[in-house]
Order: sequence, then C-alpha cells, then structure tokens
Amino acid sequence: MKILIAYASVEGQTAKIADFAAECITQAGHDVVLANADDPATIDFQNTDAVVLAAPVHQRMHPKTFEAFIEASKSALAQHRTLLISVSLSAAFPEGLNDAEKYIEELKTRTGFEPDAELMVAGAVRITQYDYFAMQLIQHVVLRDRDYDVSAGEQEFTDWKAVKAGVSEFLGGL
Repeated sequence: MKILIAYASVEGQTAKIADFAAECITQAGHDVVLANADDPATIDFQNTDAVVLAAPVHQRMHPKTFEAFIEASKSALAQHRTLLISVSLSAAFPEGLNDAEKYIEELKTRTGFEPDAELMVAGAVRITQYDYFAMQLIQHVVLRDRDYDVSAGEQEFTDWKAVKAGVSEFLGGL
C-alpha cells in the first residue's frame, strides 16, 4: 500500500511526528510519501491508498494553511481512508484532553471534513523559538495550572509509543 502523509509544522515537532509515522508505516511494509501541506501543489493523491494528516495547534487552532489544504482537498480525501493527527500541548495533560478534542471538533466544523480516525498527540515546548508574547501565552494560557515549569526549558511531551500504536491501529483498519 502507498500512504500519503500530508503535514504542517510550525516549530518542528509535528514534522518530527510525521517522520516518525512514516518510519512506522515503512516498518509495517508500506510505501510512504511525506508532503508538506503548506505546498499543496506538490501533493498527489493518485495511486494513494490512505492519507495521514498531521498538524499542530497554536492559539487553539490548527494552521489556517492546513485547514485551507483540507478544504481544497475534500473530494480527494473523501476517496481515501484518513487519519488526522492533531498535535497540541493540551494533549500532554489529562485535564487538557477535553481542549484537545475541541480543537479537532472545531477543525471538522470549519472545514466540513470528517477523518476516519483521529489521534491526539502531545507536542513540545520550544522556549528558544518563542518571543515574549508567545512565552506569556504558553505560560499563562496553554500551561496554566499544569505540572510544568517553563523555566525548565524545552521539553518534548510526545508519547512515541502512543503515536506508533495509533498509526498501527489505523493501518490495521485498511
């Protein structure tokens, strides 16, 4: 089978997750095409058996370019089984899972697209990439009252075993 992974990444963690998903799919014996959804002209759905979509959440939304890609590709996506991987810091904490689910629901409402499977994945804190405003947002909005001290520096919250299990489960349903 040939699996297309179309992803958007802002700070690099979603690209890392997309690469890892590609490795999992290759290890399962399938062919993979990795494509950046920010450059939709390079994405070809022909001869593709399934599609994995991956994007981060920033300020409670997936990137507008990613949502525009989904809207523009709805008819092609409807012809394939799809897995949506939504990457957010909210998914890293039990008390944030409801928020992480809402991000997916809001994406589906805005785009009118319904993936066959969904996977909420915890992202990373990339303090060196934040300006003052972004740092305040991360500290007082995203990580509010959560067990993480931003002064500890960068941290990856991604549960790689959960990503592998989610991708494997999706492949098993093909």
